[in-house]
Amino acid sequence: SDKFKSKLIHISTDEDYGDILKGRTTEKYPYYPSSPYAASKAASDHLVSAYVRTYKIPAIITNCSNNYGPKQHPEKLIPKLIYNILKNRNLPIYGKGLNSREWIYVADHCEALIKIFQKGKIGSFYNIGSNINKTNIEVTKSLLKIARKNIKIGKNVKIKFIKDRPGHDVRYALNSKKIMRELKWKPKINLINGLNLTFKWYLNNLKYYSNFKMSDATKRIGLGR
Repeated sequence: SDKFKSKLIHISTDEDYGDILKGRTTEKYPYYPSSPYAASKAASDHLVSAYVRTYKIPAIITNCSNNYGPKQHPEKLIPKLIYNILKNRNLPIYGKGLNSREWIYVADHCEALIKIFQKGKIGSFYNIGSNINKTNIEVTKSLLKIARKNIKIGKNVKIKFIKDRPGHDVRYALNSKKIMRELKWKPKINLINGLNLTFKWYLNNLKYYSNFKMSDATKRIGLGR
């Protein structure tokens, strides 16, 4: 509508769909969040969607898969693993490491958001993902392979399984065909190239970690009480 001078892109998550043991979720798939965090994200999506319908605000909702890349908070899996590899520490992995996630390099996500802002349909939902899933163990092994090509790895760098997060879903998997078809977007950076870029960035910017508490990179946070 003419009275609005701006457009809202509400950035949400694949967690809203809940545990997807088989197949991939399209934008028409029902929300079934498992954790209170995911439920709050799902609720915010519904709020924005309701404002579009009731008040005609120019908003679009996106659901993206796991992001990774430079400057990510070290409590997240990939920067946490890199930190512990560089510091010759154990690599903490939830449960048995079989949780499966779809990974997207941050620059690819940003390009998708720009396309959605420019050409996306008001009131629409768009899934943004790579459509390729990897278990946490697979990601860890790929990172270790990359690390070995760049540095001498210390003897303490070993996978250590830790207690799983409460309400931790086994698998998220998006179907991103809508954005690929309608807006001609697709990810450009595959996981191995992205992990390579990410590892090298942290290796060359180790002081970035000093902005955070050591425990952010070594311990599990957000424990259920």
